Amino acid sequence: MQTDPIADFLTCIRNAAAAKHQRVDVPASRLKSEIARILKDEGYISTYKMVDENKTRKMLRVFLKYTADRRSVITGLKRISRPGARRYLGATDIRPVVGGLGISIMTTPKGLMSGRSARKAKIGGEILCEVW
Repeated sequence: MQTDPIADFLTCIRNAAAAKHQRVDVPASRLKSEIARILKDEGYISTYKMVDENKTRKMLRVFLKYTADRRSVITGLKRISRPGARRYLGATDIRPVVGGLGISIMTTPKGLMSGRSARKAKIGGEILCEVW
């Protein structure tokens, strides 16, 4: 059985937001930190940082963002392309998420970027997930 670290990362964020946690720690990787960078740039999380508390493995600490009445800014996360079923889209096939209120995160030849910026740059790629 194959593991999917990106799906695990999204599930940790989803569960922490549902439980109203202030932050969540996940095992670090370059891809996860790039996803966290896009989430921060788009306003879905407060910030993130690499921590080295247990000396054996670096962790990525993601600080979640909430509204004034303690509702999570992230209302949904969905993994699209999985290790067993990859999904690739051309630049013209990238569609808005939840009528433009959400974002998609894509891997492109120019690196990780949101679907909106990939469509603007006319670059296609693998769609990793959708966030709204």
